[in-house]
Amino acid sequence: MTDRVLLVDDDAAVREALAQTLELADLRPIPAGSYIEAKDHISKTFAGVVVTDIRMPGKDGFALLDLVQKVDPDLPVILLTGEGDVPMAVRAISSGGFDFLEKPCAPKAFLGVVRKALVARDLVMENRRLKRELASGDAAARMLRGTSPKSEALRAKVRLVARAGAEVLVTGPAGSGTAKVAEVIHLLSPAAPYPLVKRSAAALSPDTLAEACMTAGAGTLFLDEVSALGPAAQLALLDRLDSGGEARVIAGTYRDLQAEVEAGRFSADLAMRLDVMRVHIPALNERKEDIAPLFRHYVSLACEQAALPEPDITPDVLSRLMAQDWPGNARSLMNAAMRFAMGLNDPTPEAELGLAEQMAQVERALLIAALERAEGRAVQAAEALQLPRKTFYDKLARHGIRAENYRQG
Repeated sequence: MTDRVLLVDDDAAVREALAQTLELADLRPIPAGSYIEAKDHISKTFAGVVVTDIRMPGKDGFALLDLVQKVDPDLPVILLTGEGDVPMAVRAISSGGFDFLEKPCAPKAFLGVVRKALVARDLVMENRRLKRELASGDAAARMLRGTSPKSEALRAKVRLVARAGAEVLVTGPAGSGTAKVAEVIHLLSPAAPYPLVKRSAAALSPDTLAEACMTAGAGTLFLDEVSALGPAAQLALLDRLDSGGEARVIAGTYRDLQAEVEAGRFSADLAMRLDVMRVHIPALNERKEDIAPLFRHYVSLACEQAALPEPDITPDVLSRLMAQDWPGNARSLMNAAMRFAMGLNDPTPEAELGLAEQMAQVERALLIAALERAEGRAVQAAEALQLPRKTFYDKLARHGIRAENYRQG
């Protein structure tokens, strides 16, 4: 548990007495005699709380509270006064103070407030740690790459759906990766310790469907292109869902399932049962800013698998990649990355681009590369490109680039 207490008081005797009280309670005081001494300890990563006298020479406790509010509003600040001033107490709390104590403080009351603040801080730090792990280490972050808002929304939806136990329909254009999204849902779900069974719906009969469900057990059964499921297998699957089978079913399709129902090729009842929760994968041409990071990732994977040195990916290569529509989506981009990694040919089909369009694509790639290197800090990116800030922001707006999409953590 968090146990550090930044103790700020210009009265050395009071400071020492309170520090001793904290030490006797197995807490770790950090004594400071002024705002100047205290301010260097204030940060978003400070795993502790602040106890400060209000009235001090120079900058007082309210100034320290203001600093804390700017740096980290979730850092608890307990304010002390020896004047019994109720309006001052009200001002302290309304300004964001965690609590207010009158000096001299009874040790029991003092420690009670401090421990309450430490519990609150501990909870904040733990939540932040879990969010960092979630963003950088879970299956959604590892397997569903991309920095665009649409990719962020996809990961958020997958995490939400994974926690439920209902059937899921994963939709998206050809090549977008319905099977991969289904795998991530499984890995993030309570069924993760159990098998994930993937089957092509077109090849399933009632008997092989029953066998697949049995193999999945308490895990997950993914049906690839569920619209190709035959009539007999559709009926068998509907019966299985209605009877509450053990395995969770995730169905993937690149087709419009409702159109298949209206054409008489798919059971309306089954479509309704499968579409309890839906996850849609956006096409690659709807999130152009994902092309560069995805291509780099695919090239790196291809080189690792083939034991090849990674080739230089120039802004010109990236600009031509982003100029394509990629109707085959992530699958086509992955294939292009593999060809590029092996030096077989240019990663994109030849395109007749005008000079202005080529220059615009190169400029966009350079802007994105600078933001990635600066981890989304626009000022640093502008300085690296030797551009005035206004010019840099104008260019970001012109190309539809948002600096915050490239921030880490």
